[in-house]
Amino acid sequence: MDAHGKAVLRKQLKRKDVVSFFANLEPCLIGLEACGSAHYWARKLGALGHDARLMAPQFVKPYVKTNKNDRNDAEAICEAVARPNMRFVPVKLPEQQAVLALHRARQGFVRSRTAQANQIRGLLAEFGIVIPKGLGHVAKRLPEILEDGENGLPAMMRQLIERLGEHLTALDRQVKEMQSQITLWHRENEQSRRLEEIAGFGPISASAFVATVGDAKGFKNARQVAAWLGMVPRHEGTGGKSRLGRISKRGDGYLRTLLIHGARSVIAQIERKPDQADEWLKKLLARRNKNIAAVALAAKNARVAWALLAHGRSFDPDHVAIRPAA
Repeated sequence: MDAHGKAVLRKQLKRKDVVSFFANLEPCLIGLEACGSAHYWARKLGALGHDARLMAPQFVKPYVKTNKNDRNDAEAICEAVARPNMRFVPVKLPEQQAVLALHRARQGFVRSRTAQANQIRGLLAEFGIVIPKGLGHVAKRLPEILEDGENGLPAMMRQLIERLGEHLTALDRQVKEMQSQITLWHRENEQSRRLEEIAGFGPISASAFVATVGDAKGFKNARQVAAWLGMVPRHEGTGGKSRLGRISKRGDGYLRTLLIHGARSVIAQIERKPDQADEWLKKLLARRNKNIAAVALAAKNARVAWALLAHGRSFDPDHVAIRPAA
């Protein structure tokens, strides 16, 4: 499209022809939906001199006219990328994507490990052998069950449980190796180490936050980060009346889960040692239940993490924010 929004070229490209086509094109603004391989193509097109911008699909959808097809989608992307108030997705660097790939792989192994442990518990329960919930109980009881010759397990079942136990051990080893790689990257990254000083942040959550956020200055303020992670109330209003609902749960669910789990660990520690809680958290726990307090603390930690990254500071638990003069 030209500057007036009129279509000047419509061309369908194969994947192998994309780079050569844009290499022979004058530098221009290119809009892409943020989907699989979008960050790769944004870097590729940016290296050719173009201004490639990624947009969330839900922001492009309102511009699609009539039926959905590739032609109408391309026209909608052109309309959306030219809007002055459009929100764009920061293009991730290869290093960021590599770290996040480790996180996703580790998350998959953790899920498989939990599923395998539950399968072992369920199969043994059919033979009257009950193992308490928890991966530690399964790992502890499994050798005893296999060595006990009087528990009534048939030979075929005993071989099956032994095989499933070996698979569980292999999954656990993969999780630990992935976690070691993430921890190694965390120790070599200054920004990630800086976030670890915040209560509720560990190597996993700190590295995930740094790799996901990227350039923190892309957010205007700390509240935008909390809203981007879906930890602010859903706002609806009409006719001058506003109504706040539950948290929106938008954005990266994996990172939001890590932050909330970190907040839960802080609250659990405070329950054991109440003297270590600050006044803000004490007052919050006094008037709200632990689940709401955990989400509020996670949102606060996200804001603090953004401030450390955006301003290049180290964490100070006694820091007092000063509102700038009008």
